[in-house]
Amino acid sequence: MGRRGDSITLSISDRDKSQLEQLALELGMMWGDRPNISKLVEAIARRQILIGLNNDWSIDRIDALNRTYTQLIDLGEIELARSIATLLVERSEISRLLRQTIESFLASPPIPWRQTLDKFIRQQQPFRLTYQDAADRLWSFTIFHASITTHERRQYIDCWCEEIDGSNEINELLHNRSLRLDRIPAEAAITPALGKWRSQLDILPVELHLSGGLALAYQAKTTDSEVEWLNEQSQPTRRAIKPVTSTFWLFREILPYAEECEIISPLSVRVKFADKATALYLKYQDSSVKLENQQIVQSRKIRGKV
Repeated sequence: MGRRGDSITLSISDRDKSQLEQLALELGMMWGDRPNISKLVEAIARRQILIGLNNDWSIDRIDALNRTYTQLIDLGEIELARSIATLLVERSEISRLLRQTIESFLASPPIPWRQTLDKFIRQQQPFRLTYQDAADRLWSFTIFHASITTHERRQYIDCWCEEIDGSNEINELLHNRSLRLDRIPAEAAITPALGKWRSQLDILPVELHLSGGLALAYQAKTTDSEVEWLNEQSQPTRRAIKPVTSTFWLFREILPYAEECEIISPLSVRVKFADKATALYLKYQDSSVKLENQQIVQSRKIRGKV
């Protein structure tokens, strides 16, 4: 009679047991046609399988892989994106929100419609596509000019659309839109449309006056129409004229330097930025009033105790 092996009892949840069985299955640790946890533990004890830390990756590494994974999705490289997503989801360091996002992608990866989109753009063929905005509303756009552009590390379709409903752009740029590639639904059909391809987006020259440190540090871009010093100003000032296709992206660019960057013309852009600045001021002014009232109430409470 063969010698009976020593036994141990593991107190684990059903979920952990299922994961150990899955790991044993992946590594070929079987008893007949069933995964065998005992063989898995034995292999670990004999160092046939090495166990390493799963929480020692830096935030920078995770961020770099996450950005690579999202960019691959934007490029339509779904299989490569799946490989990096699988690598990330196996790590214990990633945040709960990132894990949920990746698991959702792995459960239902987007259909690689990107090749159709690239083909239409390359052939200058007008097309229609379905788009889902941040509020999960579905839109249908007929596009007569488009290019794939990177804004703030994400890829967008900067395009000229026939439809203007829902746009909050100024009249001169009302047909221009920036659509995030990852918000095109997986089941979206990109179909050809009738009409003539436009050579470019609507463009509006915007004049900016740069002062202080920004005037000295500003490096002219190849797209700038003019950049020159203005001698008649009370402080060193540079005048720059930029071709703008979106006030949204323009405001995102200049807002960090708002104190040293003034929009001079056209008036429609200047007024829109002034409205944004006014709304921001009122929001913080309201907070100041609330804080002041709280301080008054607190002061009264203190005086009442004295």
